Amino acid sequence: MADLFSGTLSGLGDLGLLDIGFLAALLRIATPLLLATLGELFAERAGVLNLGIEGTMLLGAMLGFTVGYLSGDLWLGVLAAALAGAAAGLLMALLTVGLGVSQHVAGIGLTMLATGLAFFLYRLIFGQPAVPPSVVPFAPVALPWLSEMPGVGPLFRQAALTWLALLAVPVAAWALYRTRWGLNLRTVGENPRAADAAGVGVAGLRTQALLLSGALMGVAGAYLSLAQFNAFTFGVISGRGWVCIALVVFGHWQPWRSAGAALLFAALETLQLRLQASSLLHLPYEVLLMLPFLLTIVAMALFSRNARAPAALLLPFRKEER
Repeated sequence: MADLFSGTLSGLGDLGLLDIGFLAALLRIATPLLLATLGELFAERAGVLNLGIEGTMLLGAMLGFTVGYLSGDLWLGVLAAALAGAAAGLLMALLTVGLGVSQHVAGIGLTMLATGLAFFLYRLIFGQPAVPPSVVPFAPVALPWLSEMPGVGPLFRQAALTWLALLAVPVAAWALYRTRWGLNLRTVGENPRAADAAGVGVAGLRTQALLLSGALMGVAGAYLSLAQFNAFTFGVISGRGWVCIALVVFGHWQPWRSAGAALLFAALETLQLRLQASSLLHLPYEVLLMLPFLLTIVAMALFSRNARAPAALLLPFRKEER
């Protein structure tokens, strides 16, 4: 048993799972997941399933990179991504809240529209260069005192968007459970008839939730192209949007639990990157790429069977119908 324990620790050490660099990489990988998951959570708590998340993130990544590259101001790129995401959210609100279109159809259509628009605009602006354009990424922001601690200092040197993503979790929890706006939003997602009878504007709140949702998704995409990869590629999102929908379910539509699910997926993603760089497992890299998604599906099957979605999720609200 001692030999087995020693061998396990040795394997973890070879993968670098026992050093602070693993945790620092985990936070970097978790940043877009946290932002997009919180965005999806706001939409679903209001009763709207936003399947446009994948396309919204891609459009945010493209426009954020383009504006950042052409202007030389990365924060201007982040703002452009947030506005593009909010515009996508507004379109989703027009279709699902205003017109009562099926949320599944509207979301898939939005993803296809945003994806095609992102590819078209990128080709229109940059053409097909032999070497894709790139930007100098966000410089790490070091937290005073903590970043100077021996051993753990690198963990507290992250891009500003990473700190904003981590701060967004308690802010989202406070907004949902400690404010009147959050109470009204949750009521709209659970019982829009009761909310309407109490004088709450159901359509207005759902639209607000989708605007906030889209803006967070757009910023999540911008992080990938401006901070993590420093360039825009057509595969920059790589299914992260669909993963975030699963993370909301895994987190039982609660900010803290959903954030924990995002960190778990990021840990698995970081692990598979370390496995690819090591020689411990002689497996095709495609198998290792599947690992985070496969384990996430297993975790959802085990721990999300009793998850209760907002009662009015996917149900359109028409005030004139009784």
